[in-house]
Amino acid sequence: MSGKDGEQQLLHLVFGGELKKLGGNEFRDLDALDIVGIYPNYKTAHAAWKAKAQASVDNAHMRYYVVHLHRLLEPELKGSGSE
Repeated sequence: MSGKDGEQQLLHLVFGGELKKLGGNEFRDLDALDIVGIYPNYKTAHAAWKAKAQASVDNAHMRYYVVHLHRLLEPELKGSGSE
C-alpha cells in the first residue's frame, strides 16, 4: 500500500470518548464516541490525537486513542513503518 509521493500508506484511526472510570478503557456511552478520522500515517494521526487530547484536557475522563489499522489489515507486516 502506498500513498501519494510513493510514501507507504499505514492507516491509523483516531477516536475517543468519555471513560466510565479513570484508569479504565470502558467508555461511558458508545453512541457518543468521537471518531476523529482515519489518517495515512502515524505522524498525521498523532497530530490529530494531540489536538483532540489537548482540547479535552479539562475533562479527566475523556481519552483519545490512535489505533494502528494497518496492523489489523496486514498483520504479516508487523513492525513495518514508524509506529
